[in-house]
Amino acid sequence: MRPPPPPLWLPLLLHFGAAAPTADAPQDQLPAPQSPRVWLYNAQQVLSWEPVSLSNETRPVVYQVQFRYSSSDVWFDINGRESPDGVNCSKILATECNFTPSGLSTGFPMYLNISLRVRAELAERRSAWVTAPWFQHYRNVTIGPPENIVVTPGEASLFIRLSPPFSITAPSMVMFLYYVHYWEKSGNPQVKGPFNSNFIVVKDLKPLRAYCLQVRAELFWESPKVSRPGRLSNESCHETKADASTRLQQEALIAVATFLSLAGLAGSCLVLILKYRGLIKHWFHTPPSIPVQIEEYLKDPAQPILEALDDSSPKEDCWDSVSVVSFPEKE
Repeated sequence: MRPPPPPLWLPLLLHFGAAAPTADAPQDQLPAPQSPRVWLYNAQQVLSWEPVSLSNETRPVVYQVQFRYSSSDVWFDINGRESPDGVNCSKILATECNFTPSGLSTGFPMYLNISLRVRAELAERRSAWVTAPWFQHYRNVTIGPPENIVVTPGEASLFIRLSPPFSITAPSMVMFLYYVHYWEKSGNPQVKGPFNSNFIVVKDLKPLRAYCLQVRAELFWESPKVSRPGRLSNESCHETKADASTRLQQEALIAVATFLSLAGLAGSCLVLILKYRGLIKHWFHTPPSIPVQIEEYLKDPAQPILEALDDSSPKEDCWDSVSVVSFPEKE
């Protein structure tokens, strides 16, 4: 009986240089790197380890990193030709390998289980492989706070615009939900959410009050029902604007205050006028003055000003009739 044909993906693995695990010879073996760990923060994917130190060796120790998917037992060299594209961690001097998506690298698919291992190399000498714990980005990532948060005060409300902590490559599978933690100054915190939009309106606040808030993002993976709560943003405080009813109340209060102020001012003026009317009359009374003709005579007595005045005055008074009324004296 002929053996079954090899799987269709086996030639591809061999073509791309898959490295199957091999048993290193124990003789003259290098110490293995210690404490391999994977750092997952937002879109960052970084494998790091402790360096290998050799006391009697001047040549530098280099490191080789390999990866595999959980669905396969085949390890791949990370040399820039296999996934993730653009990352080369083959015979490197650094003690970390960065897979974060960038202009040249697409990073590991965030929904797949990934295993990583590293070993030290010096010329022909090798160390044993050290494997880091497997990871699935969406399941193990640490979510940072939302970015580019802009808060605009409204009428008894706050309008919030923000950006997600990082870009989602499969929005049909994964989404970000947002929660707003807010409180009035010296008040108890409250939480509103979840919101699935980058534009959030927090309503039903008190007008003309100062509110402080923080925003938190939560990654939700639909298919396996996985959620990863994120970190809170920095605290910021804002004062809400007055709503229509508050503005009407303010206008009414201003009108009443203005009327009362004018009435009080008018009453005060009336009281002062009544109290100091004699002094006010004295201030506004026209002082007595000498007639112009007399003033000219005093300046030049030789002028016939008095005679002119006598000529201009009536000679005698005339009456139509004179009546004498007398009363008898009482005894």
